[in-house]
Amino acid sequence: MWWEGLTDTPPAHLIDWQGKDWTPAIAKETGAKAAHPNSRFTVAATNNPALDSEWDNPAGVAIDAFIFGGRRGTTIPLVTEARDWTEGVYMAATLGSETTAAIAGQVGVVRRDPFAMIAFAGYNMSDYFAHWLNLGKKLANSGAKLPKIFTVNWFRKDADGKFVWPGFGDNMRVLAWMLERVEGKGQGTEHAFGTTPRYGDLNWNGTDFSEAKFESVTRMNRDEWTAELKLHADLFEQLKHNLPAELPATKAKIEARFAV
Repeated sequence: MWWEGLTDTPPAHLIDWQGKDWTPAIAKETGAKAAHPNSRFTVAATNNPALDSEWDNPAGVAIDAFIFGGRRGTTIPLVTEARDWTEGVYMAATLGSETTAAIAGQVGVVRRDPFAMIAFAGYNMSDYFAHWLNLGKKLANSGAKLPKIFTVNWFRKDADGKFVWPGFGDNMRVLAWMLERVEGKGQGTEHAFGTTPRYGDLNWNGTDFSEAKFESVTRMNRDEWTAELKLHADLFEQLKHNLPAELPATKAKIEARFAV
């Protein structure tokens, strides 16, 4: 498996996505891409040797955490834990991703994708937000322990446009921190948008990922967030019909934290 951008040096020979011979020389001459711009590789979950035996239990399983992710080259930290359920719903409601070849329109534009569900939602998204908020209230009133809510962004880039975080198996370092947070053991630092691990809070065994690189994928930039929150306001204006009051109120709290 190979696609443009996977390695700095392309393989000497490939069979491209159309079943044709492909070499760097052919690409230079014709501009032909080895991989389709929207290429994907997937396998059944049952092929995962670490799959939990309860994964498909018809009685359901306990949920300790929700993880929502967007694809952003800047602004959004590698991982953030919401302070509470309402802030977590806000995080998911304002989720955005830079467009790829999978989405019609210009590539690289931030597109709001609440709960990563915009392509699947069958009714007003503001009513969907209210459903999540009401679920949290119902759980809290019943005495249940609410799941934690996290957002992740594996796609921060450096000044050269290269992904900083290695991804793939290294994502387990972040997931391990989440599990520690669920168990009340993990440490982190609180910022305007939630809680993020410090460099020393993650297990770095087997990697030379530097503290400077980690800082670059977790940095919170005030100017970027000023622009980001304006985009959140635009989203709320678009979804103002039945928009829960808790969401603009949470936005105001985030803005106030940045103002300190």
